[in-house]
Amino acid sequence: MTLDKRAWPWAIAGISFVALLGAAAFRSTPGALVDPLKQEFGWSNGTMGLAMSVNMALYGITAPFASALTERFGVRRITAGAMTLIALGSGLTLFMTAAWQLVLLWGVMVGLGAGAISLGFVATITTRWFRTRQGLVDGILSASSATGSLLFLPLVAALAQSTGGWRSAAAVVSLVALSTVPLILFFFREYPADLGIPPYGADEIEPRPEPTRSAARLAVRTLYDAAHKPAFWLMALAFAICGASTNGLIQTHFIPSAMDAGMPSVAAAGLLSLIGVFDLLGTVFSGWLTDRIDPRLLLATFYVLRGVSLLVLPSLFGQSISGPMLVFVVFYGMDFLATVPPTVALCREHFGMSAGIVFGWVFASHQLGAGIAAAAAGLARDSLGHYAPVWHVAGFLSIGAALLSLSVRHLRPTEPVAVTGGDPLDERPAEKVHD
Repeated sequence: MTLDKRAWPWAIAGISFVALLGAAAFRSTPGALVDPLKQEFGWSNGTMGLAMSVNMALYGITAPFASALTERFGVRRITAGAMTLIALGSGLTLFMTAAWQLVLLWGVMVGLGAGAISLGFVATITTRWFRTRQGLVDGILSASSATGSLLFLPLVAALAQSTGGWRSAAAVVSLVALSTVPLILFFFREYPADLGIPPYGADEIEPRPEPTRSAARLAVRTLYDAAHKPAFWLMALAFAICGASTNGLIQTHFIPSAMDAGMPSVAAAGLLSLIGVFDLLGTVFSGWLTDRIDPRLLLATFYVLRGVSLLVLPSLFGQSISGPMLVFVVFYGMDFLATVPPTVALCREHFGMSAGIVFGWVFASHQLGAGIAAAAAGLARDSLGHYAPVWHVAGFLSIGAALLSLSVRHLRPTEPVAVTGGDPLDERPAEKVHD
């Protein structure tokens, strides 16, 4: 592939964007397929919520180990393998007949595959390839993950109501995920040093580090070191609430909640897709702001605005799309994953070159929160017959996440950061930073 070497960091970011978009495709299907699966198999909202809870939990838990595995085997191999696993998990749903198969395919296989190419992957790419514009690139790549999953919703919903039903939707998503594999294998590069160039914004070529001999141990060692810093726990708790209020509730239960109010599924899917469109704008803008404003203040602002919007959401559902609902869609969409760039920036500020793996662990808390919320909301709906209390709880929790974010200590530029990279078999203690 002939390309100006100065353009390679942006080319790598572009390939990463496409890969994240493909990985997100399958995650768009559950919300749109809840009703068709209920009609065919008689499965309850709780059963659907369980499958998505397993998916989101594994999606999160896999992320830090996947970040460490990329240090051992390379981003290209891990990403191509993850996309293949997602394609298999989606394709095999065509033959499922029992609820446990739903949990195995949607929950386990796709959860593991998606976890290997998640937002921890974003931190790895930007840390390796960029020294300036990191916040902007974080925003662009983060947006592709959420936006991709939401933009596929109208297509999935339309396919689910076509002659082929939900199976045609699953087949299309499988092909989309599989189509990204050749792009990754043939065109991706691991480090700028492989091309004889410095990272974007740097003046000198940075040597390619030696691969670690134990990816799992590196992930655990990084968690051990990070856990000694209060900043890690504050970010992890706030991001768990972020996951509960986005992936766990909006992405999984927005369509069923709208249908409870009499709105057609295709119309509800269209609203969720619009959230994805505005998420793209909001997350990229958040990345731009992160390069210029204290990330703690950005996070607090985003979480407060999200909390207020969720508190009013139950009153906006109706049989048709209203003006206030469209205002919510625009407002919430701009905020959907705007929290990612400032959170990644705080990880870099406190953990340096280990930010990719540390953010993988922070992202694990995001998905654990999402998994708990997805399951709890489904059970609440089965028990109460409506979702209103779920949205209210999520709103108050989001406001609490703003307070957690403001509590993260701001490091001065001259202060060192904890570095946990290198060979995990080297038992010399990593440099510590005391808050």
